[in-house]
Amino acid sequence: MDWIGNFKGEIAGLSAALIWAIASSIYVGLGKQMPPLILNFTKSGIAIGFILLTLLLLGEAPELSGMSVLLLGLSGAIGIGLGDTAFFASLNMLGARRALLFEALSPSMAAILAGLFLNELLGLQTWIGIALTLGGVAWVVVERTPDEPRDRSHLWRGVGFGFLAALGQAGGAVLSRAALAGTPVSPLWSTLIRLMAGVLILLIWMLAKRQSLRVFQPLRSPRFLAILALTAFCGTYLAIWLQQTALKFTATGIAQALTSTSPLFVIPIAFWAGERVSVRAILGATIALAGIWLLFNLR
Repeated sequence: MDWIGNFKGEIAGLSAALIWAIASSIYVGLGKQMPPLILNFTKSGIAIGFILLTLLLLGEAPELSGMSVLLLGLSGAIGIGLGDTAFFASLNMLGARRALLFEALSPSMAAILAGLFLNELLGLQTWIGIALTLGGVAWVVVERTPDEPRDRSHLWRGVGFGFLAALGQAGGAVLSRAALAGTPVSPLWSTLIRLMAGVLILLIWMLAKRQSLRVFQPLRSPRFLAILALTAFCGTYLAIWLQQTALKFTATGIAQALTSTSPLFVIPIAFWAGERVSVRAILGATIALAGIWLLFNLR
């Protein structure tokens, strides 16, 4: 139990990655029926409902300062409002594996931003651990698979959205870390504030685009709504809560490196689904796991 307490941030980061891997696979299908902006707005709104219910049941009072609310609001606007929308767009254009490759860039971006703005400097061993983790993830993700889309006309747009998603996640993580580190703000309340800020930005975006209500038509399907609600519960409510827990209890670069291991968890999911898993994928996972082990053994 002491071991779990010492590494609660790292464990939370890996748990978030596992949940996000499953959710991303489902969002690929949902994204074919609903535009990225609307999908992000809807899943975030559903997650807010779950968080409010949880806070009501727990009776957890907020311990917030004006600066914490400001930082978390900016974090949600950038990371969830803009970053997640860009990620859903990249999912539609590049497919899950390539989109997740760009998400794997966010830990390095986050570590650099944290060093510049939070004076959160990482040692050489930590950078080696992050490099191994990201290298293993990248090697797994860039492998060509039969389910990759053949149409490459949207490739460069997808690449652009991928970079924007990674940058949004990195910026959101650094702002969250600034609000959470050394403060009494709980991960659950920080998750709620981030989601509400993200939804507000998305609502303004939708109004500016004069978005037609017809884009919400897929929600009339009970099956679609049930799948979306379950995915939002796991992939947004739980995953972001766990991400915030990781950012509160470990360094920004480490937290983002661990939460970006989602592609590794796709391997056992694919194997369980009866898909062929290559030797390259297994080797890449082994390299990334070595990086994770190094991150866990730096203390």
